[in-house]
Amino acid sequence: MSGEEREGIELTNLDQPLFDGAEATKRDLVDYVDAMSGRILPELADRPLTVKRVRPGQPPFMQKNLPKYAPSWIPSVSVWAQASKRDVAYALCNDRRTLLWFANQRAVEYHPTLVTAGDWEHVTHLILDIDPPEGGPFADVVGAARLVRRALANDGLTGVVKTSGAKGVHVFVPLAPQSHEDVAAATRALAARAERLDPELATTAYIKQDRGGKVFLDSTRSGGATVAAAYSPRARPGVPVSFPVGWDDLDTVAPADFTVRTVPGLLGDADPWAERMPQPQLLPADLVAEGHTIPVARVQAMHEGKRRARERRT
Repeated sequence: MSGEEREGIELTNLDQPLFDGAEATKRDLVDYVDAMSGRILPELADRPLTVKRVRPGQPPFMQKNLPKYAPSWIPSVSVWAQASKRDVAYALCNDRRTLLWFANQRAVEYHPTLVTAGDWEHVTHLILDIDPPEGGPFADVVGAARLVRRALANDGLTGVVKTSGAKGVHVFVPLAPQSHEDVAAATRALAARAERLDPELATTAYIKQDRGGKVFLDSTRSGGATVAAAYSPRARPGVPVSFPVGWDDLDTVAPADFTVRTVPGLLGDADPWAERMPQPQLLPADLVAEGHTIPVARVQAMHEGKRRARERRT
């Protein structure tokens, strides 16, 4: 039987394949999200939410605006988007019913902001997104993540790590209230310090062709950015999940180990992301100060791209 009801949500087409290569049905997604709701919801609560949906026969797409046909009981918050010069009505996913509604809409991925709707002025986490070069081994990502951990420890900071659900990992450092500008600066400085520990392995080069086959330390996940939530599925073959991993266990896992089919059985009643998360920390002044001397990667890349284009023309 394809249809059923949970929390008043009529679930439809549950036995359809989720997408090509998923090796999972829509039911697998709904069952996973439902089983994990107690762990996923704290990561989404009161945070403007972007989801990635996959409709049958269509490529995945990111959805920021809550659709007009969404139930009136889903709360939303209006945010001015400078890039598109318009207001975006983001959903707030605060309960199981809303989560099930999104899963029934084939929302595979859940990307909350780093701020809450009740406090736009303060980013709650510093994040480094660590990605391998094309075809690079996960072991190199692990090595780069350990550089970040050392750079944090050198400044008296501690973070936790999870697989991104794609090919890399995310390092999270929970923060005491600090300005967007200072958090963004500290993120740039942290990436630069980790790069200096082993410049043969890791790079902060934003332009892909400048990375030289090294692991990329992406320091741009700050301010208004989003990041895949812990335990969020990803719209990739096998439907992997962004999964918390202990620092000492990184060498023994691969991102594909954690999928919507395997994760609930791996965890039992545990919530390792919440259990390992340190207390909020204040960023050291020297880290912030160094970061303010480092150009914003996207802006620097834009100027560099224009410079190279001029060189090609001449």
